[in-house]
Amino acid sequence: MIARRTFLTLTSAGIALGALAACSNSSGGGSAGGDDSVEVFTWWAQGSEKAGLDALVKVFNEQNPKIKFVNGSVAGGAGSAAKDMLQSRLQTKNPPDTFQAHAGGELTDYINAGQIEDVSGLYDEFDLRKAFPDSLVELLTVDGKIYSVPSNIHRSNVVWASAAVLEKAGIDPKAVPETFDAWLADLEKAKAAGVTALSLAAPWTQVNLLEAVLMSHLGADAYNGLFDGSTDWAGAEVATAIAAFEKLVSYTNSDRDSLDWPEATALVIDEKAAYNVMGDWAVAAFQEAGKEDMKDYVYFEVPSAASGDKIFGFLADSFTLPVGAPHADNAKAWLKTISSVEGQEAFNLAKGSIPARTDADVSKFPAYQQSALESFAHDKICASIAHGAATSVAWLNAISDATSKFTSGATDAKAFQAELVSAAESNMKK
Repeated sequence: MIARRTFLTLTSAGIALGALAACSNSSGGGSAGGDDSVEVFTWWAQGSEKAGLDALVKVFNEQNPKIKFVNGSVAGGAGSAAKDMLQSRLQTKNPPDTFQAHAGGELTDYINAGQIEDVSGLYDEFDLRKAFPDSLVELLTVDGKIYSVPSNIHRSNVVWASAAVLEKAGIDPKAVPETFDAWLADLEKAKAAGVTALSLAAPWTQVNLLEAVLMSHLGADAYNGLFDGSTDWAGAEVATAIAAFEKLVSYTNSDRDSLDWPEATALVIDEKAAYNVMGDWAVAAFQEAGKEDMKDYVYFEVPSAASGDKIFGFLADSFTLPVGAPHADNAKAWLKTISSVEGQEAFNLAKGSIPARTDADVSKFPAYQQSALESFAHDKICASIAHGAATSVAWLNAISDATSKFTSGATDAKAFQAELVSAAESNMKK
């Protein structure tokens, strides 16, 4: 059994579930800094992501003053550039001391290739089995072993909107659309007002939008079934979702492929677009811009189209211990910091996510994170495709390629669905 299947078993039951980064940027060129260093490889290189890393590094430096932090961040939305560079380093036996990965299916390739260590012992040493929810620990367990330590939990299926733009379009910002069709009607009003109705960016954000539409149209159980074979990618429900996705893309900015998520979110922040579907790391961008929650911007889950399910699109950033890590003890110190109460509170307050620990002081968190904590505890959980929770890297790459061709007009809806079917058949574990 792999982690993804464990997750789907759990979710089908409807589980309720800084100072600036010090030192040089190694740019993936190998571990640096000497025996007293730790190279931490991430894609948190800009915006609110870097702010979260900076906050985490501050705590790490306080807890480990004798260890030199080496920033191995590589820019690129959702880690696509970083993952390519990381794979090259792992294949040439030149691993960083620890690297960021999404918990779930994304770890499958690293596990099967024997590239990451079992860190189950650290869960006992750091008392993480008590600190993390049992359901999360089970999600992370693969054949009795655990291969990563989560720093947070994110939600992927959130709509962010400019209150000012909605008002100009005759839309009440406080009236959250109850259905997908009601949201489409509001998008049409925004388009008629002469603004970009829905901002979108690089291909990975298009997969993020696609998964949100699949969740909305299939409901939690059928969506989760896409990854264990119990839901047919060739089915009529998926075809209907693809048609809805195509409709949403028609409301987006023509320069989407040249942008990354911060630019797409900035279109909403700068009142140049009405809506943006993005993970909740976007909340930090609004906060950094001085925007006030529920006054300057509003947020809501991508509305249900059929099932009425309230859904939490799940992903979690986590860190690993690579096989052959040059400074394994220092990497373990990093894993201890990112899983500590102090580390999780500092990081998640800066990044817009919520702590994986149940003993963090949630009263410190602002309104959005409070709503995410509530949703994670009570809504149905669906694993993100775009962010590695639902699929292996190879499967995600196939979905990304098919999505990019579709949104660029190179294929039609029928061909797009056929490519999604082929990707599932090639990558799904039997």
